[in-house]
Amino acid sequence: MTTRIADMPLDEQPRERLARHGVETLSDAELVSVVLTASRGRTTLDVARSVLSDGLLALARRDWRTYTRVTGIGEANASKIAASFELGRRSVIREAIADDPVHDPLTLARTLMVRYSHHVQECLGAIYLDAKNRVIREREIYIGTLNSATVSTRDVLRFALDDHAASVIVFHNHPSGDPAPSADDLLFTRKLEEAGKALGIDVIDHLILGRNRYASLKQRGMM
Repeated sequence: MTTRIADMPLDEQPRERLARHGVETLSDAELVSVVLTASRGRTTLDVARSVLSDGLLALARRDWRTYTRVTGIGEANASKIAASFELGRRSVIREAIADDPVHDPLTLARTLMVRYSHHVQECLGAIYLDAKNRVIREREIYIGTLNSATVSTRDVLRFALDDHAASVIVFHNHPSGDPAPSADDLLFTRKLEEAGKALGIDVIDHLILGRNRYASLKQRGMM
């Protein structure tokens, strides 16, 4: 017989513990359970433990459309989990990409990792800046295969012209988690720099995002 959450002592119920002691006191499973609805005779805590069977990072990296197939939870619960992760990522990235001038691209790298390090495919994007180094726009330009993102320098610079940008910071993730730049990364960056000079657009940096690590080609003296 399944024990309902409502039958647990108040101080053991996730929602009550959150209200009484704060969200930071809840375990991963309890946090997930708060956003879920009980299903198929299981409590929300049982469902949460099920979806966390491979760990929190694996849950964050999973395509939400596979939640129902992999974990057996319903589509409504799957969409709630996906929305919760995405809200967290967006809150971090939007705090960093504000109206203040960008003085150090590495401050962006830390927040971009939150958004892109969980991706299982390479994603290349760019942050476009005005003449005062203020962010005009962040664009996600290309999502590639598991191991490569083939994108033309023309695509990056076309958006720079569209946005009347003076400079650009390019970024992409390495799904392997290792941010070490590849030969293709270096070749693409050199081509982008040359094309940018011809158009009067400064390529400030190319950030490569790994799992809890990142690489700046500018900092490494590779551009």
